[in-house]
Amino acid sequence: MTSESFGRRERGEQFELCDQSVLKRENAYTGRYLVLLDPQEGKRGMEALRSRAGVPGAEQVRGAEAESAVRILEEPDVSALFPDLGVAVVGVAPDQREALVTAAQEESSIIAAEPERLVYISTITDQSREVTGYYPTYRSDEDVLERHTTAAMAAALGPAWDESDHTWGLQAVRANHCRLTGQGVMVAVLDTGVDTNHPDLAARIAGTASFVPGQSVQDGNGHGTHCIGTAAGPADPQQRPRYGVAPEARILAGKVLSNQGSGSDGQILAGISWALSQGARVISMSLGAPVSPGQLFSPVFETVAQRVVAAGTLIVAAAGNDGGPVNHPANCPSILAVAALGKALHVAPFSCRGQSLAGAEINIAAPGVEVRSAWPMPQVYKTISGTSMATPHVAGIVALLAQMEPGATAPELKKRLISGAYRLPQPPENVGAGLGQTP
Repeated sequence: MTSESFGRRERGEQFELCDQSVLKRENAYTGRYLVLLDPQEGKRGMEALRSRAGVPGAEQVRGAEAESAVRILEEPDVSALFPDLGVAVVGVAPDQREALVTAAQEESSIIAAEPERLVYISTITDQSREVTGYYPTYRSDEDVLERHTTAAMAAALGPAWDESDHTWGLQAVRANHCRLTGQGVMVAVLDTGVDTNHPDLAARIAGTASFVPGQSVQDGNGHGTHCIGTAAGPADPQQRPRYGVAPEARILAGKVLSNQGSGSDGQILAGISWALSQGARVISMSLGAPVSPGQLFSPVFETVAQRVVAAGTLIVAAAGNDGGPVNHPANCPSILAVAALGKALHVAPFSCRGQSLAGAEINIAAPGVEVRSAWPMPQVYKTISGTSMATPHVAGIVALLAQMEPGATAPELKKRLISGAYRLPQPPENVGAGLGQTP
């Protein structure tokens, strides 16, 4: 992947993407297809694709079989079937693509078929600065007034946060006032992997798996380690300030993006299947692909997300950093789309906005500008910006909610998260329900 940058000016500020140009990524596909199957008739659907479109035979990959997924996704003449999700990733010759689409439309056991996308991280350089001047107001509800006082005061402070003990992000979501720690809760972060030797994280990693051909889970990018640190960094890091929302949650690090910061839908699906098999209560995905205005969400990812929710797990995903519509897969109705806020609690100019389409809305917002967290050795820590940084703040909050209510269903966790958000005086299409808050 080439290294390019895309700068955009808004309200006099410039935010520069440090990875490949978002504009040039739109409609980037791998040549494979995602096929959503009726869980009871998957074998029949795959046979129809084989006989009518020459699709290679499918090899089943259960969630815990990471190595099998990597090998299959790398081989063009083998299809990968994830029975836990009811989805297959199939290769097809260019002259057989029309036949595949026709077979999918006519075969009742096939619910949907769509091209497999490329997905990317989207992090903003740490030179960015947030625009000030928007201040939230109190809610009238007496029972939530006290817990939102910190957020109201924070807005008046703007960028003048004291981060000697806790990062501004932890203060904004009130993690510094929360007694919950996420103990006993599995948090899966699907990203560029993790520095397995990081002094703050090594002892907390419950499981790792790489779904990137030829690359170990070791994070050669930094993005994944940073996101994991924000979601579940320790209460007493090697160096202050504290930066992790759920300091005793167990970490599941799934590498679905390469060290260059790119991956595919199939790798994400493999990671989701694995995370479910490991008992994750929340899956954090700071990744995506841009969509065009008016473009609908992926029916494959939406159905997968529904099945994940039914299994008791929430998926939270970055809204995107191109300032346009909410990116894929965050634009699915059953995936929570997270927007980025700056230190004045105003939506960051780069943060994607919601559309008046089903699922294309922002659900919640969290700190995403100048966020300090873990970074691979020897640097140890780094401050960067993006909706990628906002997303693990929300994942950490969900982990705390899951600890507080171990028997809660995924919809119940979502309801608690959304209802507990601090309302901001900005349009819902920018910030959703508002600033996420710890219980």
